[in-house]
Amino acid sequence: MKKQDITFGIHAVEAVLKHSPERVIEMWVQAGRDDQRLATLIQMAAEYGVSVQTSARKVLDEKSDNGQHQGVLARVKAVKQLNDNDLLALIDKKVEKTETPFFLILDGVTDPHNLGACLRNADAAGVHGVIVPRDNSVGLTPTVSKVACGAAEVVPLFQVTNLARTMKSLQDKGVWIVGAAGEADSDLYKTDLKGPLAIAMGAEDKGLRRLTREGCDSIASIPMSGSVSSLNVSVASGICLFEAVRQRIG
Repeated sequence: MKKQDITFGIHAVEAVLKHSPERVIEMWVQAGRDDQRLATLIQMAAEYGVSVQTSARKVLDEKSDNGQHQGVLARVKAVKQLNDNDLLALIDKKVEKTETPFFLILDGVTDPHNLGACLRNADAAGVHGVIVPRDNSVGLTPTVSKVACGAAEVVPLFQVTNLARTMKSLQDKGVWIVGAAGEADSDLYKTDLKGPLAIAMGAEDKGLRRLTREGCDSIASIPMSGSVSSLNVSVASGICLFEAVRQRIG
């Protein structure tokens, strides 16, 4: 069984059942576990005709690579991988509906926990999609889905071949790209984030790659008052996204 065919954790499995029940092939729950949340998932699965089996915790541990499955695990059909064409089509659709495009670019984020947390931030902030390079970046893994707490099912993840070229395509569509970098002179809170926007974040150890940074329309930094030099990328992305939200509703 391929790892990418597995989703585990209560929120992640619930999200698949709720948003894409046709993808769920079968579900396992931990034997002897009395949990109302699991009972609700079992009922949802029954409504969609999904087979539910009980298994020992050890079996679920093995199937989820000892992940924190919370007593439930599902085998699902692989989600369609979205690319540059899907991204540009989505932008056109948002513009037609007079919605202001809002995206998050993650450059070189390889930790599934960070990507999962960023997807959760993106969902909460109303982001239309998260863009990552196909190479040197983590994709949609079971751990990402688990950490995202359901956001992986509702926030499109676009895996693009050439990030610099994709950024240029975004700009051609009228999307302004703001990169986050600790050494930037511009203050995030003084940067205009109200129009069609993509916020670009780099991995916390390396930051934005040179070509990605050069492709941004502007660079801004999060003011830091303490002794630490950087923030976890998921924390930093949350700060940047919600500053944009504040400006847009202010």
